[in-house]
Order: sequence, then C-alpha cells, then structure tokens
Amino acid sequence: MNEHRFKKRTIFLVAYLLFAILPVYWMINMSFKTNEEILGAFSLWPRSFTFDNFRTILTDASWYSGYINSMIYVAINTLISLTVALPAAYAFSRYSFLGDKHVFFWLLTNRMTPPAVFLLPFFQLYTTLGLMDTHIAVALAHLVFNVPLAVWILEGFMSGIPREIDETAYIDGYSFPRFFLTIFIPLIKAGIGVAAFFCFMFSWVELLMARTLTSVNAKPIVATMTRTVSASGMDWGVLAAAGVLTIVPGAIVIWFVRHYIAKGFAMGRV
Repeated sequence: MNEHRFKKRTIFLVAYLLFAILPVYWMINMSFKTNEEILGAFSLWPRSFTFDNFRTILTDASWYSGYINSMIYVAINTLISLTVALPAAYAFSRYSFLGDKHVFFWLLTNRMTPPAVFLLPFFQLYTTLGLMDTHIAVALAHLVFNVPLAVWILEGFMSGIPREIDETAYIDGYSFPRFFLTIFIPLIKAGIGVAAFFCFMFSWVELLMARTLTSVNAKPIVATMTRTVSASGMDWGVLAAAGVLTIVPGAIVIWFVRHYIAKGFAMGRV
C-alpha cells in the first residue's frame, strides 16, 4: 500500500514539474531559434542554433537600457520599502494604539487594490511635479503596494521575538536606535530577506504603472518587451531571449533568499 502511494506521489510530482518547467523550457528553446524556424516547424530543440537574439538585446541600447532602468527603480523601491516598513512593523508588533487594527487592515487593502485604480492620481501628480519618466516616479508608485506587504510580513516575524529582549536591552542602557540596529534587526533577518524578495518581485514584474509613468529615459524592460511588433510581424526570437534574461534577476534573488522564504512559509507569513 505504501509503495503504491509512493508511486502515485512520484507520478504527480513529475507531472507537476513538467507542467511548471515546460513554459520556461519552451521560451529558452525559442530564444535560440530564428523567427523562420519558430513559425515554420515544431521542434523540441533548435535546429539552427543561434545567439543572434541575445546579441540583439545586449548590443541594442533600447533593449539593454530597459534592464538597467528596471534594476534602478526596483532597487530604490526595495530599499525605501524596507526602510519605511521596519519601524512601522515594529510599532504594530509591540504597541497597542487607537485604531491599530483598522490601520493595519487599511494597509492590506492597498495591496489588494488593482494598480489601475491609482494610475490616474499618480499620472496627474507626477505631471505637475515634473517626475514623469524618472526612476524615482516608478519606485514611489510601487510603494503603495510594497510597503503594506512588507509591513505585514515583518510584523509576523517581529511578533515572534519575545518582548523580554527589548526590555533587557533597555535595562542594559541601549538606546532604541542602537538596540534596533544591532540586536533586533539581526534577529529578524529572515523576515527582511522575505520582504525584500517580494518587494523586488512585484516591482520587477509590474507593467501597468511602469509603462504609463515612463516613456524614454526610465522605460523598463517589461514595457520594452511590448514593442516587438513591427511591419514584418512579431519578433518571437528576440522576445523569447528578452524573457529568458528577465527571469535571471529573479532567479538570482530566489537563490540568495531561498532559506528565508522557507522560514516565512513555516511561520505562516508567506
């Protein structure tokens, strides 16, 4: 009976992995093909192997600048999100104040709201302030969604730290900034890693705001990938290569925070 169950679980796991990996493999497969081969024949691997698609992206400023722009505003957003969320999460985890539960719920409702709802206010505000087509514009816009998520994640990790640690540090003469930076933050580094990962991923893949609030100077790669249609048709090979390169930063971030993400799942905050 146990052997039969083991076989069923193995078959299910293999089927799931194939289902999950197939789209990624097919995109990698297409990235090494010419458009003629992609449209002309069905093949499990490239028959005319070529690096031209990747060469186009790495040598064309309109392509590789999109990756640079995305990395800039994603890094800015992640840094600001954590800087704002850390003290806010500490307040929610350690203190009780009038309306604290309502404020916490309101923060989460911002994360649930579609980006299109905030698009018009941001567009008018940034146009007035002259922030359109800048990296900081997209980074600040994404704070509306990333800060609530970071606060929610970090509050769960902070609530798991005994309050006695705070009291002991104060008795030993630690000021709050010194205690928070040298003692408390190292204790929740797993939560910081999880929050940073989700802030990075949302800001990296978000398209609507990033595309609307930028045009040339800060245009991200997700917006650049939508312009592959030309008079000759869709440039499938270049688009697939761009997709492969877009996965790489996320994969690198996952590799560095994979243990923290597992801990976040264990604590029920991910």
